[in-house]
Amino acid sequence: MMRGRADGAQKKRLLTSVGIVTVFLVFLYVYCGSKSSGESALEYGSRSLRKLGSSYLGGDEDGDLGGKQDDASTKFALEDGEDGLVPKSFPVCDDRHSELIPCLDRHLIYQMRLKLDLSLMEHYERHCPLPERRYNCLIPPPPGYKVPIKWPKSRDEVWKANIPHTHLAHEKSDQNWMVEKGEKLIFPGGGTHFHYGADKYIAAIANMLNFSDNILNNEGNLRTVLDVGCGVASFGGYLLSSDIIAMSLAPNDVHQNQIQFALERGIPAYLGVLGTKRLPYPSRSFEFAHCSRCRIDWLQRDGILLLELDRLLRPGGYFAYSSPEAYAQDEEDLRIWTEMSALVERMCWKIAAKRNQTVIWVKPLTNDCYMERPPGTQPPLCQSDDDPDAVWGVKMEGCISRYSDHDHRTMGSGLAPWPARLTAPPPRLADFGYSSEMWEKDTRLWRRRVENYWNLLSPKISSDTLRNVMDMKANLGSFGAALKDKDVWVMNVVPEDGPNTLKLVYDRGLIGTVHNWCEAYSTYPRTYDLLHAWSVFSDIEKKGCSGEDLLIEMDRILRPTGFAIIRDKQPVIEFVKRYLGALHWEAVGTADSTSDPDQEGDELVFVVKKKLWLTSESFRDTE
Repeated sequence: MMRGRADGAQKKRLLTSVGIVTVFLVFLYVYCGSKSSGESALEYGSRSLRKLGSSYLGGDEDGDLGGKQDDASTKFALEDGEDGLVPKSFPVCDDRHSELIPCLDRHLIYQMRLKLDLSLMEHYERHCPLPERRYNCLIPPPPGYKVPIKWPKSRDEVWKANIPHTHLAHEKSDQNWMVEKGEKLIFPGGGTHFHYGADKYIAAIANMLNFSDNILNNEGNLRTVLDVGCGVASFGGYLLSSDIIAMSLAPNDVHQNQIQFALERGIPAYLGVLGTKRLPYPSRSFEFAHCSRCRIDWLQRDGILLLELDRLLRPGGYFAYSSPEAYAQDEEDLRIWTEMSALVERMCWKIAAKRNQTVIWVKPLTNDCYMERPPGTQPPLCQSDDDPDAVWGVKMEGCISRYSDHDHRTMGSGLAPWPARLTAPPPRLADFGYSSEMWEKDTRLWRRRVENYWNLLSPKISSDTLRNVMDMKANLGSFGAALKDKDVWVMNVVPEDGPNTLKLVYDRGLIGTVHNWCEAYSTYPRTYDLLHAWSVFSDIEKKGCSGEDLLIEMDRILRPTGFAIIRDKQPVIEFVKRYLGALHWEAVGTADSTSDPDQEGDELVFVVKKKLWLTSESFRDTE
């Protein structure tokens, strides 16, 4: 009996020892793996926010950023007064996070235990992680990733390895959304309502509106379009040849990769949803809105989603609705059609055209109809203190936004046809107290700056290298305007806390969105070829946000072999240079006041390129 107890105790001690050794080995594996740039590791940021400045930019200036890091350099954050140290490599997120969108991460929503109303689509709205839960790792490309196919060929085909999801090809096989063919995914141009091609459907809409030559741009008077529930954005893709640019909008829903496909194709698109908050676009931004079987309940909450479209449409703007309800074949369709028709009539919309399952309503040109409605008519007019251009995190309002006195008097927006509107001073310029001379000066300034940028980029790019471009601080949109003759499109981003100049960007015939760069942007990884960051780092530093977080976010957004142009103060440029090795970026060129007479104060220009790397046992530079 005693012998048996001794053997048992010995076994317990042995098992305990093995357990301790195992835990220790696991700790070493995780610890070393997080330090190694070659291991796939998911890391949540536990660092505090740091500010740019001497302490932020300290450390060994001559250190090899790509070399082996010592223990001290693993710190991502430092307390005030400590010397600044820069990581020589960032950990790599696990492969399953290759499509991570931090503020649209459903796993995060589950972990945060948010109480969201699924019927109102709140789970598809932005919910960002707290600073201590942010990712501080680099998002890896999927296995077999290739440099994307160039525009315009990319409109019709992409590499399957870049977006390895074929469910839409099978689910929508009868609607010609996309077709799987060898190593590629092919986009025939079909949609749920236009199986035989978006080009024919677009021409049919133009014909319904009696536009000349069945061209929807209406001689340049129809330029900006909002396509809600856009699918893979073939509608927007085929509008481009008519000099129309569409903001193709869809949530990260059951068709979760549709916006990723759109951007991979080189088509303007944005992840968003008609839920409870206003879309991040100013009032009177679009001449045309479109919904083709977009599965949106337009009657919910007393028509609040239609009222959001109304806010976004310009005077005389159109809403094309292609759906069985418009045909009203059965009892349920007839009920929806009757209620929807009554609602839009009270909103002062009128039917411009109706054919088969497509109806096109038109918004009034003036406030006259609104003022003539009987007292108590629903939906009501918005209160005079409601700002229809306040959009960042603002709840939708169930009311009709009246036109400004200018729009009412002129019976429209007063914009020049495209392309003249790109440079013509818009009427809403007066809202900011800006003069036409200031507008024209800014346009000329950025035209010269873009020429200088291209001189820096020219050794590294050809005419088709760039397609998807983002101006991270667009101001008046003059950077995007200067790119008119390039075969690119620009997402113009305006800060949420500054002058809401985004409406001037739309008045130029360009598109964009409001955003706070202290948070992650609503897009998939690897979706933009060029980022332009003019004083963005300096701006977030004033808010107490992390420049390191912004660099990781820019890396997430950039395609491999993509470029970033950083225009900022010298300390910012020096800060970015210290992270090149950790980010796997390379310097392309710099410019200062001696080489660029348009430099302001101590501004410098720094151009970088993101290398193409893959995860395996270690990073493999494939260039």
